[in-house]
Amino acid sequence: MVKEPMRILIVGGGYVGLYTALRLQRQLKPELGRGDVEIVVVSPDPYMTYQPFLPEAAAGSISPRHVVVPLRRVLDKCKVVIGEATAINHAKRVATLTTLATEEEGSAAEQLTYDELVLAPGSISRTLPVPGLADHGIGFKTVEEAIGLRNHVIEQMDIASSTRDPAIRDAALTFVFVGGGYAGVEALGELEDMARYTARYYHNVKPEDMKWILVEASDRILPEVGEEMGRYTVTELRRRNIDVRLHTRLESCADRVAVLSDGARFPTRTVVWTAGVKPHPILAATDLPLNERGRLKCTAELTVEGVAHAWAAGDAAAVPDVTAEAGKETAPNAQHAVRQARALGDNIARSLRGEPLETYSHKYVGSVASLGLHKGVAHVYGRKLKGYPAWFMHRVYHLSRVPTFNRKARVLAEWTLSGLFKREIVSLGSLEHPRAEFELAAGGKPPENPKGSS
Repeated sequence: MVKEPMRILIVGGGYVGLYTALRLQRQLKPELGRGDVEIVVVSPDPYMTYQPFLPEAAAGSISPRHVVVPLRRVLDKCKVVIGEATAINHAKRVATLTTLATEEEGSAAEQLTYDELVLAPGSISRTLPVPGLADHGIGFKTVEEAIGLRNHVIEQMDIASSTRDPAIRDAALTFVFVGGGYAGVEALGELEDMARYTARYYHNVKPEDMKWILVEASDRILPEVGEEMGRYTVTELRRRNIDVRLHTRLESCADRVAVLSDGARFPTRTVVWTAGVKPHPILAATDLPLNERGRLKCTAELTVEGVAHAWAAGDAAAVPDVTAEAGKETAPNAQHAVRQARALGDNIARSLRGEPLETYSHKYVGSVASLGLHKGVAHVYGRKLKGYPAWFMHRVYHLSRVPTFNRKARVLAEWTLSGLFKREIVSLGSLEHPRAEFELAAGGKPPENPKGSS
């Protein structure tokens, strides 16, 4: 009889999935070498996206390929499956998967058995039933969305430069961002900075012609950096003629008109939605316990509460914060996700070897945010920084956090080159429809929107 290896199934290839697998590769190196353990990573994409670099990718400071980490290269001791888990029956230790081949073959979803389960699917954008949002809104969670948004902004400047219709020009040069968290503020800051630089190459588009509007429902933006730094950020953005509207919601963007709760109406071709996230739908398709927010109930050892052989961390997990008062949970951010993943990998290895588990404990050290080239805010270890020092700290911190030496070296090289040469301002919107020109040449019908503009 051939003994089957113990299978560790990791659902998700984001922060937690990648870092947990990397930790397990190191901790279980002897077992993997003997074939006693098998690690399977299921991810819808063959790469992990380092999301803090998305705003810089949108601004052209980093190439898109350097914002992602290829799973197959760094997880050389794991089996990587490109697909999605659609259901999990932990009582039977079975996961239902769909892969790229499933649709091609016309076959049923695969059933994959496992011994240990790590649920790390991350989160998805939380949208509201805003009229027109599904038709005209643009997200900002993936590298494809970031590069698409960059192309879109430059294309709007091209439209404004070419038209003689003042209404079309005004709508093209109006950019509305909804959500005052990291994603919204950093994306707005970087893209406004990029567009202002790009305007110098247009004979009839000036920076003051563009309207940049940030809509936030609460009373402040960037709550992670503290109230004082949040107020400074509002002041800094308004100094750049960015219209920051607090206590305001987007009520409609139908017919390409952004209608706000304060009564303002802005004809616009660009509405960027970054107003929060929600747990991944796979969590609801499991037999594991969830809290009222739809996240997995977890212990401080990163096990799923009351369930054996199930683990979770990151956005999908409600992990008790042992450094705070009772009942508090760790924030669902990248800082905790990376550290939880390392502790999770260590605890799984300890569990397999019959050793006691360790409690995850980490105090939040602070936050950094970029507001464009050489501009930023930071609140780290109680110290408050703004302007160039905060921007520099933002880059140093995230360079230290991005996985693998290969990616660190490539990002650092790009930053160095971008400091020596002028910015790239080209739009490659046609990449979103690469076959459009050939289809037209072959006698096909051209797409309604060949350049990918929203």
